[in-house]
Amino acid sequence: MPVKLVFATNNRHKLEEVSAKLDGAIELVTLHDIGCDEDIEETGATFYENASIKSQYVYQNYKLDCFGDDSGLEVEALNGEPGVYSARYAGEHGNHDANIQKVLEKLGDAANRRARFISVISLMWNGSEHFFEGTVEGTIRHERTGTGGFGYDPIFQPDSFDITFAEMTLEEKNMLSHRARAVEKLVAFLNRQNH
Repeated sequence: MPVKLVFATNNRHKLEEVSAKLDGAIELVTLHDIGCDEDIEETGATFYENASIKSQYVYQNYKLDCFGDDSGLEVEALNGEPGVYSARYAGEHGNHDANIQKVLEKLGDAANRRARFISVISLMWNGSEHFFEGTVEGTIRHERTGTGGFGYDPIFQPDSFDITFAEMTLEEKNMLSHRARAVEKLVAFLNRQNH
């Protein structure tokens, strides 16, 4: 019997990425599946706080084991921006094109294009909270390339690759992405609980 676990999201892209990593060991249930249509406000100042807000909300209101994640892009030359504001950097939540445009404009021709994606997962399991973090280092391209992925994928080139996340297949991205790395730690933890 696979473990049932609520993933505190309705983001289809995130769901696909995480499901692909789980390999059927865990049955993912979305907020929609449990009848939660709340838009859980991310009011935290850190990725940890935002991830925790989501998992705590589900646990307190539905009494189900669950996890929430928060992730984003940190650009060195922009003092870590967009950071926790990654999804709404240009104002409107989830406007990927505008967000990418703002990063490219703010960076301009800066020589330092170092950046990293970070993903933090907060898991509520049997009443206790556990955190898992994944990061991937890379650089910001001068213009977007590729049509896959979502968010900042078209301008993020991970270290030791000559293509962006948006030019990779889901399988390739899942080998090294920040979310994949955090999910691997989550899965390892859950596997230990089941044995």
